[in-house]
Amino acid sequence: MNLTIAVEDDLLEKARVLARRRGISLQELLREHIRTLVGERSGAEVAKELIELMNTHPGDSGGRPWKREDAYEGRI
Repeated sequence: MNLTIAVEDDLLEKARVLARRRGISLQELLREHIRTLVGERSGAEVAKELIELMNTHPGDSGGRPWKREDAYEGRI
């Protein structure tokens, strides 16, 4: 079945970037999210995907120390 939706340009671009980073199409990214929303993906599947993402995209602070408060205040 086909679906047409209206999405703001900036949101669509962010979704495209995310899909590229995951190595999937925007269409597959949306399908995965819908599956998660309706409960067709288990918590274990989502956790496995998150672990894979963390292993393939490690964070880099550039050597700068930061505190939890920094994240909440948008400084990182």
